[in-house]
Amino acid sequence: VAGTVTVQHLLLNRNALFVEHGKVGLRPHHFCLPILKREEHRQALVKAATSGNPKVFAGTDSAPHPQHAKEGQNPCGCAGCFTAAGALELYAEAFDAANALDKLEAFVSHNGADFYGLPRNTRKVRLVRSPWTMAAGFG
Repeated sequence: VAGTVTVQHLLLNRNALFVEHGKVGLRPHHFCLPILKREEHRQALVKAATSGNPKVFAGTDSAPHPQHAKEGQNPCGCAGCFTAAGALELYAEAFDAANALDKLEAFVSHNGADFYGLPRNTRKVRLVRSPWTMAAGFG
């Protein structure tokens, strides 16, 4: 048995569904299933993700819904936080906040491949600490 953890579950708690930058109201781009958790549960997920346990690994939410379907006059109520476009940067942010950057590579690259019996990717990515903003339309 193993489990994946999405980046939104590491960075956001259930308050993010209703409050953002001081504004109150439903934030449809933060609606996902399973639903975002209370802060204590978010912290437990961070602890699990950054623990080094090889049976816990990254799982992106990569099934985007059109913006009008999430926000329009007749929103679909579609669940999902499209994070695939910035997943590595967002996971790095979460792991950095937990002082666990040394565990990031295994979480995003090794653990899932090992669990499914797939070869590990031999290519490398170099992370550079610098200001970064998610591209417009993705977050």
